[in-house]
Amino acid sequence: MSSFFTAPASQRKRKRPQNDDRATAKRDVPPTKRKETRDESISGSDVSDNEARADDYGASQDSDSESDTEDVSSKRIRLAEQYLANTQKEVLVEEGFDAADVDADNLRRRMGDRLKEDTAESKSKLYRWIAEEMVWGGAERSVAKMQGQSVTGVAVQGRFAYTVGKDLAVSKWEMPTHEAPMRDGKQVGRVRSTPKRVAYSRGVRSKKQDRDYLHHTGAILCVAASQDGKFVATGGLDKRIVVWDAATLKPLKVFTQHRDTVSSLAFRRGTNQLFSASRDRTVKIWSLDELAYVETLFGHQDEVVDVSALAQEKCVTVGARDRTARQWKVVEESQLVFRGGGAPGRSKADRSARGAPDPSTTVEPEQKAYNEGSMDRVACIDDETFITGSDNGSLSLWNVHKKKAVFTYPLAHGLDPPLPLSALSAEEHPTAAVQGEPQPRWITALRAIPFSDTFVSGSWDGVIRVWRITEDKRRIESLGVVGPSVDGMPGLLHTESVSSETLSDHSSTLKAPQQSPLAHGPIVGVINDLAIVDRGERAKDGVLIAAAVGKQHRLGRWSEFAEGKNCLVIFEVPRKMHGAVNTGMPEAAVDKNGQVSPEAVAKKADAPEDSARDVEDLSPVSRQVLRETSDAAGTSHDGGRDASYEPAKDVEGEGVEDTFAGFDD
Repeated sequence: MSSFFTAPASQRKRKRPQNDDRATAKRDVPPTKRKETRDESISGSDVSDNEARADDYGASQDSDSESDTEDVSSKRIRLAEQYLANTQKEVLVEEGFDAADVDADNLRRRMGDRLKEDTAESKSKLYRWIAEEMVWGGAERSVAKMQGQSVTGVAVQGRFAYTVGKDLAVSKWEMPTHEAPMRDGKQVGRVRSTPKRVAYSRGVRSKKQDRDYLHHTGAILCVAASQDGKFVATGGLDKRIVVWDAATLKPLKVFTQHRDTVSSLAFRRGTNQLFSASRDRTVKIWSLDELAYVETLFGHQDEVVDVSALAQEKCVTVGARDRTARQWKVVEESQLVFRGGGAPGRSKADRSARGAPDPSTTVEPEQKAYNEGSMDRVACIDDETFITGSDNGSLSLWNVHKKKAVFTYPLAHGLDPPLPLSALSAEEHPTAAVQGEPQPRWITALRAIPFSDTFVSGSWDGVIRVWRITEDKRRIESLGVVGPSVDGMPGLLHTESVSSETLSDHSSTLKAPQQSPLAHGPIVGVINDLAIVDRGERAKDGVLIAAAVGKQHRLGRWSEFAEGKNCLVIFEVPRKMHGAVNTGMPEAAVDKNGQVSPEAVAKKADAPEDSARDVEDLSPVSRQVLRETSDAAGTSHDGGRDASYEPAKDVEGEGVEDTFAGFDD
């Protein structure tokens, strides 16, 4: 019985028909050439688009073949030669010389230094030893006062600074230029010596329940700006992180993933990756290029109050009262824990000498040691070194290869005097038994210049202090304070190398410098945040320091300075010129620290023909002080000009108060 299943395979196979005329005719017809149509080109060229594409394709094939034939070593040599050529061009542009006028040895040395710096920065190593090259005592200061509540944070990027405060306000400031705007060779505006507000935004507390509200609804505590100047991020008590367009201060995105206050923000250098620290004991990572959340880091046992980051995908945080600093390695998904606590004791040399005082340490044998209760601030120097500041006033130097601090500088900002008896007791005549002891001032602000030996700190002692790390990275040394160390006009005169006789013959004007509206005295209030950046390429013009000053501490209201001012303070620190300070004095009259000797000042002041030139050499702010002091004395020191000349009208005062609308709650 035959069927489909029992028949042989040869019989079941379906064969193609042998006489398929249509298929045969289709195969025999030759392919027709597509009709080429070409529009007349505008330029009148006779080359068609297809021919142009063919030429491009041929060129790309040739370049691909060349790259394929080039071996790895040849490619490396070619890229190295290209890099050296670009570096040489940059060096020539920075130095301002023509290639024909530059000595080959000097050019080779500059290029070698640049290559070393680029290599060190790519490896995140400390390579900039600039602390001794700056004239910290000659810093020029400008102030922008603000109404409202305390200023809690500041960030600087390029020509602009960004400030935030407890009054929910975000402000963008343009740095002082000290030059009058010009148009067609004519002056069209006034010389501006104070920061100028160019953008402003303020939130509303009543929008707290609105999750779609693109602003803050609580006090803003921190701010950070990306290195490319594209983004600004802020965080605060409302558990929000708001991302802003840096150019217009327009809100772009609000992140609400944190479950408690956002206390600190930091951008990874060269990228738009953001690290955020919060009181919910976590550190979160964000990508602002995609405006998206990335990852959460866990480990701290208390609130995370500060975070710092550099170029690598790492960050360092401090955990307040868990007294630990942690370095987070994001790629490796690991962390290093560095434990603080205790009190800074004497060095090993002291202990080996059995009580003999060590002249190199700043702690006297009879001085009380204060225990560390909270680690509040952190600043990265490089990938292996960072600095922390604590509530016992100590600065600690850390290395990632050691679990304990390498060096601790105690009482960096001194002791706060005890409160008066009337503030400690409700009795009409309190006894001395209730009198407390002096307490150390906390480190409330800490910032470092990345990959350098320089960092600055702030508290409420009225000054910003400068520090340097020794070359062996084992000690911290003090460089003094930013600005004149002497309050008022005498400090300014010493900085500008001008004798008091140049200003006025009446000494009474110098005895009361506080009458001048341009105060050069101490900073009254709490320095809540600091920012320090280079001025010019690789700080060739010095550095700029911005300080956010408020009546209250940024994290609480434990105390309030009634006489303090909520303001933004800018210090422009000059750089030494060829081993001497740019003060108009000869190099022999300036010591290695940038201070002008009193003998040279007296000798210069004795020459009356130089007084007019001295006035011309002063900075705009100093000239304004000179004019006001001269007016108070009833004298005229205009540098040889007619008395009717009044250039002071073209200069904005340093203490001009900004009355921007809508500041008060």
